[in-house]
Amino acid sequence: MHCNGFKALASRKIKRDASYHQPNRHEPVNADSPAIEVMTDLQQVAVATTTIYASIAAATQTMISHGVRLLLVLNAEGQIAGLITARDTMGERPIKYVHERGTKHSELTVRDCMTPIEEIDVLSMKDVMKTCVGNIVTTLEAIGRQHALVVDELDDGQEMLRGIFSITQIGRQLGVGLQAFEVAHTFADIRAALAPVAAG
Repeated sequence: MHCNGFKALASRKIKRDASYHQPNRHEPVNADSPAIEVMTDLQQVAVATTTIYASIAAATQTMISHGVRLLLVLNAEGQIAGLITARDTMGERPIKYVHERGTKHSELTVRDCMTPIEEIDVLSMKDVMKTCVGNIVTTLEAIGRQHALVVDELDDGQEMLRGIFSITQIGRQLGVGLQAFEVAHTFADIRAALAPVAAG
């Protein structure tokens, strides 16, 4: 686009019955809904991040302030080093680490409790585009995780993180209230919500 002269635009008064757009208004879904409807698309929503050097207390606070339960962990060069979830910072992992290493809880860093990049399971965006919500729930249950990352494969072979599936978000869109760290109960609740559709 080429602007000539930078003229002022015409302005007017807003209409009395005007409303406003709201981001991320998630529509209700069921087991047969397209999987993309429950994926956080990183082309539209910025991913929340932390660094390997941050304390787990700081990482927890970042999650709270962003309203998320997963952070992408970056190294000093800004590359993906891993991921950390609320379960990693507030669950059993920090307590176990303190007992095993004889360190203080306040000294734990994200690097101590995160899942390193080499252990991260990812899904292909190409596969996601061809599947439904029920498949994603089954996948998360099979890998025993509450989150799954989705990658785009570029023409040169590089992978770009494209999206995130969260069982909490899926539950919210299914209208299911979930317990914080009760993984077994979480999937049981999700299955119960999907059952009427699956059986129909």
